[in-house]
Amino acid sequence: MKTPQSKTQPIPIFKYLFLSLFFSLPLFLLLYSLQRPNNQPTHPPPQDSVSDLRIRPGYTSYDAYIQRQLNKTLNPKLRQIWKTRDWDRKVRVFSSFFDDLKQKKLLSNQSKALCIGARVGQEVEALRRVGVSNSVGIDLVPYPPLVVEGDFHHQPFEDESFDFEFSNVFDHALFPDKFVGEIERTLKPGGVCVLHVAVSRRSDKYSANDLYSVKPLVRLFRRSEMVHVRKVDGFGLDTEVAFRKNKKTVIQRS
Repeated sequence: MKTPQSKTQPIPIFKYLFLSLFFSLPLFLLLYSLQRPNNQPTHPPPQDSVSDLRIRPGYTSYDAYIQRQLNKTLNPKLRQIWKTRDWDRKVRVFSSFFDDLKQKKLLSNQSKALCIGARVGQEVEALRRVGVSNSVGIDLVPYPPLVVEGDFHHQPFEDESFDFEFSNVFDHALFPDKFVGEIERTLKPGGVCVLHVAVSRRSDKYSANDLYSVKPLVRLFRRSEMVHVRKVDGFGLDTEVAFRKNKKTVIQRS
């Protein structure tokens, strides 16, 4: 009798396909990861002075912009923090900044000073503590007696009113040219403006612009000269820049 031969069952072709894909997948993933750039910035810093200042989109009107700023300024939790837990710390740090500016002859006890976007007035209090008694702040929401109501795009002061102006809210300006224009309008000839700005990091969610270098500031201050710049640690802001307004030139008639 013939012994029946056992038949070898063929392996279905899809098993070969599955096994090849299984062993090839790690290789594909490795090649893909090598082709991807590491730590690619979402917004690479621009190179020229115009694009080094970018206005954030999304405001349908000036009223919408003002309302968004008020959402921060009127936030009851923030205002409570500004007036209590943050008060002593910020007054102390601002006082240190102003003392240093006095040593650099950019500020004196005789200066008539304005703080722009002063919230509840920590910087005004700091100026007064270091001897600059004739100091006041402006903000959309007043906080008497330190801060009066005012829009920094349209300062409520006469021309050439101040010897010194300070602000750490440049990033909140929707129209930086108007912001700077009002500073130069209300500064006396020879007066000094000091800004604390964020260059190495992005500002908060209420900011209206992003600054990538100090070059746009030099361009905006058309009637002033940059006289001082340094790195600081100023509550999320990393650069201090000072401008001195040009003195008027007297033309003598022959």
